[in-house]
Amino acid sequence: MTKDDFVIILGDFGGVWSTDPEDRMEKYWLDWLDGEKPFTTLFIDGNHENYDRLYSYPVREWKGGKVHEIRPSVLHLMRGQIFHLCGKTFFTFGGASCHDIEDGIFEADDPELKRIHRMAAKGYTEYQDLRYRINHVSWWEQELPSKEEYRECALNLRKAGFDVDFILTHCLPTSLHLLIGEGRYEADALTDYLEQIRTLTSYKYWFCGHYHREHNITESEKILYNQIIRVV
Repeated sequence: MTKDDFVIILGDFGGVWSTDPEDRMEKYWLDWLDGEKPFTTLFIDGNHENYDRLYSYPVREWKGGKVHEIRPSVLHLMRGQIFHLCGKTFFTFGGASCHDIEDGIFEADDPELKRIHRMAAKGYTEYQDLRYRINHVSWWEQELPSKEEYRECALNLRKAGFDVDFILTHCLPTSLHLLIGEGRYEADALTDYLEQIRTLTSYKYWFCGHYHREHNITESEKILYNQIIRVV
């Protein structure tokens, strides 16, 4: 393999997560991917990304679409873009809703959050088992696309005649999202939008992550987790 080969991660990359941009461990792994691995790392965003930092990286045009350049060979494939790789077209639209926030989203300085931490530290399991996140620490509203990202998506698909080889997302269109959820998941604005894309767009394969499993929904629509497959 060479840097002209691409490994694509379908969201929740984890390489840009710390609130400290100088985090030594994070820099080590990003430099390792860029300097030691014989391929270029590409990723779409999931619901677990530090969007404050991710969106602070420089944007450049690459292979027909826009990317955030994390390192020269570590690139974030931005939402609503179409990339030309190895003679094929790849449409990317990351993002998803968190499903582990039943007990709320707190600000970092919220007194209630501090109380929860104290009670959990004392061993109270009802506090240890709470499912919540902290704004701008472990949750970001940018997990769902902005109006501008939706508009750019529509524009780029229209330019492509609603015809691509691969669609890469983190979550699924509503119909498939609800099918595999078996009552556990709810539709949202993004899954509904992806449903429109599924209806309007011709594609050979649709790949997504998010669901922490490997599952072939249909011959052309697949959920990936740990499995690595060659597509070109």
